[in-house]
Amino acid sequence: MAHKPLKKILYVEDEPDIQTVALMALETIGGFTVQACSSGQEALEAAPGFEPDLVILDVMMPGMDGPATMQALRKLPATAEVDMIFMTAKVQSQEVARYLEMGAVDVIAKPFDPMALATQVQAIWDRQQEEPGTAA
Repeated sequence: MAHKPLKKILYVEDEPDIQTVALMALETIGGFTVQACSSGQEALEAAPGFEPDLVILDVMMPGMDGPATMQALRKLPATAEVDMIFMTAKVQSQEVARYLEMGAVDVIAKPFDPMALATQVQAIWDRQQEEPGTAA
């Protein structure tokens, strides 16, 4: 299987300050095209037209949380097979295991290092491209 480059990321985060920092890190440092959404509902509306290569989801959001958003995105043709990463402060081992069981390919801990975020996301992507269908 050819190694598909990571270009487009759908990023879902309800906290404006965190969203801004992550957006700058992914776009400026990583060179990715990022569609930022402030809610799960917004992500569901944006995903089909954006057709992301990867989705990064905040776990704790008002209304539709990250896990519910992931389940809903899985029902859309544009994102049914897209790798998804959770970004959360809840990174106890049992919580991380639960996110992986839900189908996330990895979990990025908050607070994250803005200078390392793009590299971290790229490393997760590269690993998934080499081992499709496996989570860490």
